Amino acid sequence: MASKRRIFEEVGAGGAVPVGPVGGGIDARPRGARAGIRVWLMALFLLVVAMIMVGGLTRLTDSGLSITEWKPVTGALPPMTAEAWAAEFDKYRAIPEYQLQNKGMSLEDFKVIYWWEWGHRQLGRVIGIVWLVGFLGFAVARRIPPGWTGRLLLLGALGGAQGAIGWWMVSSGLSGSRVDVASYRLATHLGLAFIILGFIAWHVLLLGRSEAELMTARRGREAKLFGMSTGLMHFAFLQILLGALVAGIDAGRAYPTWPLMNGQFFPADAFYVPDGAGGTLPVWHAFFENPGLVQFIHRMSGYLLFAFGIVVWLRGRRSPHPATRAAFHAVLAGMVLQMVLGIATVLTVAHVHVAITHQISAVLLWVLILRARHLAGYPVAGSIRAGTA
Repeated sequence: MASKRRIFEEVGAGGAVPVGPVGGGIDARPRGARAGIRVWLMALFLLVVAMIMVGGLTRLTDSGLSITEWKPVTGALPPMTAEAWAAEFDKYRAIPEYQLQNKGMSLEDFKVIYWWEWGHRQLGRVIGIVWLVGFLGFAVARRIPPGWTGRLLLLGALGGAQGAIGWWMVSSGLSGSRVDVASYRLATHLGLAFIILGFIAWHVLLLGRSEAELMTARRGREAKLFGMSTGLMHFAFLQILLGALVAGIDAGRAYPTWPLMNGQFFPADAFYVPDGAGGTLPVWHAFFENPGLVQFIHRMSGYLLFAFGIVVWLRGRRSPHPATRAAFHAVLAGMVLQMVLGIATVLTVAHVHVAITHQISAVLLWVLILRARHLAGYPVAGSIRAGTA
């Protein structure tokens, strides 16, 4: 005969009463290799930063058109014999850059610019391999956290698109009368690089905390500050694109004075673009091809971005969370540094070292803005005991 249960007796099959709190459903689900994926993404992040840096140096050394074919697989091997080098040089001598700008260049000089472009493309292949090996490894081991497969696949798709856009950019300088790639294609190529970098940085930030922590933090989101930092992110991205237009036509070397442009606030002949046959192109071409107008727009946009950045910083410094306040202080410092480097780039006629530092500083500022935005959306609560609440 079964004994009667007392009113406060635990209902169960005679098992032991659990001791301590039991995790909820969110924490009980398999989380995947969050830490491992985060390290892998950090490696990809560093490789993409290196890619942007090498790409900038490739442009500054006028090396981008030295390889006139797109061979994603066989192009990984450089010329290995004198005959192969002669064949590559013959291909280069057939394009406008050689005929109109570098006529008479020696084979040894050609090798210098060839290695820059080959290194740039090779780094792109390395990034693709690192992504593919990492993704397949985590996927086969079933260690990708729930909801992350699509995000990681998107990174690979964007990387593949970046390679195709890179060739689309290079091909614009291989015919006609161009001695450089089309500036708007360069802006597209660089813009996508920053989009990829932004996604990676955002994923690294998210993976740095558990899903439970993120859900808890989201309840404390500072909606207005998050919206303002989102606007700052978009504005900074626009400025990056404008900077690429400046770089694409060497507009930074056209007016090496500041704050005026060769003594004028607005450059002379800002809407004039010759068509090469004694006439002029339609006015809209000036927004992409007139050095004075392109640099003027980049300068004015920079001033506006800096002013808006101060407004966002003033709001961010009132955040109740110390980590968020510190993040927006870092954004302001990054903006000051970037503006100083921009002015220095103009005054030094886009000296290689100064110009590439300006570009890397843009990467730093981009990441600082993303980090501040993340902390506005997922604030880190302070500790009352530590006095940081």
